[in-house]
Amino acid sequence: MKADFHTIDMETWPRAQTYNYFTETVSTLIYSINVTMDVTVLRYTLKSKGLKFFPAYLYLVTRAIRKQQEFLMAIQDDRLGYWDCRIPFYPILHEDDKTITFLWTEYDEDFEVFYKSYISDMAQHGKSHGIMSSKGAPPSNTYIIACIPWFTFNSLSMQLQNAKNYYAPLFEAGGFTETNDITTMPLSITVNHAAVDGYHIKVLLEELQWTMDHPGEWM
Repeated sequence: MKADFHTIDMETWPRAQTYNYFTETVSTLIYSINVTMDVTVLRYTLKSKGLKFFPAYLYLVTRAIRKQQEFLMAIQDDRLGYWDCRIPFYPILHEDDKTITFLWTEYDEDFEVFYKSYISDMAQHGKSHGIMSSKGAPPSNTYIIACIPWFTFNSLSMQLQNAKNYYAPLFEAGGFTETNDITTMPLSITVNHAAVDGYHIKVLLEELQWTMDHPGEWM
């Protein structure tokens, strides 16, 4: 879907002082929060329909961050603002040489449309090697989202260098853990404090968990 960029009016923006504090006084503060998501219902539903988990994960996170301006912020042409939505930019592991290539899939509110676009992108560009896929460089409104499916983790911290003007969130999921018929998945979220406070992550996580628990509402 097409994304427009909206410039923020610093004179009326409620977070202006907070933003200025974290960009001018503190300089740059990047932090990561690690949580555990219950994916029991989501994984069971996807399996019953013969659908892949990873594109559903991409869809749900992208859907959740679209609902909060704080996760959509960016600087374009030296102007602070926010996008209508973001596009998932994700790595693919090649089995032949164990290298990764980044690919992106255009977001669509309709899960079926997004899922088919992901499958199409993988079919067309999934085997191309190099840091960028044959699909080419991503649009400006992408964000990085990935998964380490081979193991779980208790904590993961992303170290971003020269990230003063980088406001896109980063998401990293881990492998599943099954205990007493409950399937969980670790999730690390890395953000720039100038754009995102802990409260905004709390709202995001509530939305994300709800959609994972109620796949019938969007699938």
